[in-house]
Amino acid sequence: MRWLPRLLSNAAAAGRASAAARSATSQVKGGGSHGFASGGWDGSPAVPREWLRKLWVEELKKQKEAARGLGALAGSYQSVEAAGAAREAPSRSYQYDDRDLDPVEAKLAPLLARPNLVIARDIEWANIMFAFEQESRYIIMDPLFPQSPVGFIREKSNVIFRQLLRTRRPFVAEITDATGNEIFTVRRPFWLINSSIYAEVDGKEIGVVHRRWHLWRRIYDLYLGNRQFAVVENPGFWNWTFSLVDEDDKLLAQVDRNWRGIGLELFTDAGQYAIRFGDEGLRHKFGLAADAEELCVARQLTLPERAVALALAISLDSDYFSRRGGWGLPFLIATE
Repeated sequence: MRWLPRLLSNAAAAGRASAAARSATSQVKGGGSHGFASGGWDGSPAVPREWLRKLWVEELKKQKEAARGLGALAGSYQSVEAAGAAREAPSRSYQYDDRDLDPVEAKLAPLLARPNLVIARDIEWANIMFAFEQESRYIIMDPLFPQSPVGFIREKSNVIFRQLLRTRRPFVAEITDATGNEIFTVRRPFWLINSSIYAEVDGKEIGVVHRRWHLWRRIYDLYLGNRQFAVVENPGFWNWTFSLVDEDDKLLAQVDRNWRGIGLELFTDAGQYAIRFGDEGLRHKFGLAADAEELCVARQLTLPERAVALALAISLDSDYFSRRGGWGLPFLIATE
């Protein structure tokens, strides 16, 4: 018991004071003192037991008050910590509750349950130097947490088809999380006039993007199963913003191709695309998101619809922004 040493110390001090008084008395009377704190043998002044009991009760009261103070301090700390977590929640957690998701949505949520995504294509040096078409590689980033990638896109295709068919080649692209676990895939068959790209989860098709031919406009129809949920009608030419709108012409999302500098744009395929799903989660912006404008949408896309929107970005890169290399002037990339 922590209070016992303090009690004994106080009692000892009182005993020493009493002994000093008795010593002075004995010196006057010419006698010695053999008394203890509870009383003397020779009738010298003693410390009352009632005083010791009061001292013990007061010590217990002090300990209880100290315990209550520590408990209140811990409670206030926990409440402040909970309030801080609540304030941070909008920027780190998203609108989907894993308990309410079906298996397909639960698999898509770790990557696609985010307000924005940035997709950057790697530089293909063999394509730049020797016009040797390589498999495309992309990095997926969250603008709110730009320090590390949240996913990757890796194309798998036949090397001969890549050289002969170029941008019309068939391929399958695997979309993974940052640790390499597959989330879903996109499949793009060979095309001649109009391209199509399919989003698949565990080999099951969930949506498709069909390109509609036009002389200069860039038109895409987006389907979830057999239901069309969005259309893209880009005016073409130098417009690099592709808006997904519903049947009432209301905005649902946007895919923007960002300018990365004259060197990268003229001599490489290293494009960068920003997919904006809406204004959710942009209350606290930092990093790459500091330059992103808030996008007000008619409704939030579901997770499978977001997977189709990501497939659209891959199709746009292959249809309009991939080019044949072989310039042999890699140093010009430094002019960015």
